[in-house]
Amino acid sequence: MMNHIAFYQFCSALRRKTALALCLALCMVGLALSATAQKSRIITFDAPGAGTGPGQGTEPFGMNPQGAVAGTFFDSGNVYHGFLRTPDGRITPFEAPHAGKGAYEGTLVWGVNEEWVMPGWYLDSGDVFHGLLWAPSGELTTFVAPDAGTGAGQGTAAGNFNSAMVTLGESIDASDVDHVFLRTPDGRFTIIDAPGAGTGAGQGTWPASPTGLTPTGAITGTFLDSDNAYHGFLRTPDGTITPFEAPHAGKGAWQGTLTCNIIPAEAIVGFYIDASNLYHGFLRTPDGSITTIDVPGTRGSPGTLLTGENPAGAITGYYYDVSYVGHGFLRTPDGKFTSFDAPGAGTGAGQGTYPQAINPAGAITGSYVDASGVNHGFLRTP
Repeated sequence: MMNHIAFYQFCSALRRKTALALCLALCMVGLALSATAQKSRIITFDAPGAGTGPGQGTEPFGMNPQGAVAGTFFDSGNVYHGFLRTPDGRITPFEAPHAGKGAYEGTLVWGVNEEWVMPGWYLDSGDVFHGLLWAPSGELTTFVAPDAGTGAGQGTAAGNFNSAMVTLGESIDASDVDHVFLRTPDGRFTIIDAPGAGTGAGQGTWPASPTGLTPTGAITGTFLDSDNAYHGFLRTPDGTITPFEAPHAGKGAWQGTLTCNIIPAEAIVGFYIDASNLYHGFLRTPDGSITTIDVPGTRGSPGTLLTGENPAGAITGYYYDVSYVGHGFLRTPDGKFTSFDAPGAGTGAGQGTYPQAINPAGAITGSYVDASGVNHGFLRTP
């Protein structure tokens, strides 16, 4: 099962657990990829206080047009903390005042908008989620969606915040069903469920993060139906919801279509899981047509995942080789691919380089997993 709150754990699991890496006998042809452009460079960084054990460390998730990076780090006690990295390299950790301090509790920051406001959530000592918006000025807004449950593993998470000061997020109700919410600046909530979303525990609707909301209010996300299959959706600013499927997405449990990013023109990228449980990237254009995007030369490998697109149409994401090592890539608007690996990225199963976001200037941020299984942040400049 996968909801928005669980997406952080899902991404980490994809990177670090070979059990999710498709137990198949695979083969792979040589990669038809260009070398990393000489003018680009990769900066690596760690949040102060980040743990150095396997599964710990620094994981950026979002970046704004100015180049500020926001994300989460996991300390040596396995507690989550938020952080902001400014374009000059300064890193500021952040803790919500009422966040739990035990293992697998704490504060998670999921992105940063052009106003430098960061959405996220904190997990309290009772394992309940609470939504938050954090500004570098120190202003903190916390909130709870009206349908959110109050039991362990339930609650509210903010995942997006646009220039109109509208927050997009997810709530998990008392029955453990997921719902999307929109929160206006004056605190009013609209609860959104995609048609066909399941109503069982772990099913329902959640938004793409950290870029599932446009400035005009269009939303993309994913819903899990009653048969536990994934489906993408687009909700236009007038409230119309259109479900969609990538053409070759599998129809079985834990297969289907998942969205990751929407740009102002309402083009959407994400990935789908086919009937053989392999991953493929996709691009859905504003007219509704869907194109599969696989990194060249990866046929037969575990697959390609698209995680971000900028307004110019440049796309980033990562792919797995046959050893289950992740590699980053950039796809330019004219369809050319460049593969890249962060310095220090490990070469064992579940290690490697994992881009998460690309800004309008073409800078890419994400994390890499080293040979010891520790996460580190990176920023790839254009």
